[in-house]
Amino acid sequence: MTEIKPTTGRPRGFAAMSLEQRREIASKGGSSVAPEQRTFSRNSELARAAGQKGGLSKSDKARSRLES
Repeated sequence: MTEIKPTTGRPRGFAAMSLEQRREIASKGGSSVAPEQRTFSRNSELARAAGQKGGLSKSDKARSRLES
């Protein structure tokens, strides 16, 4: 079992950052990869399949594994 450490009462990580700092980090999301190198931007069929897979419920996923 994991040991629970007492907290210091101070915010950590993103909670300790100012709103401006968090917005700056959030605005950089996905910018490390050029748009033409993003897999889903080049292959709409792959994007569609991934979206369907992500939208399945747990029981649907189990059923689709059994059918494969």
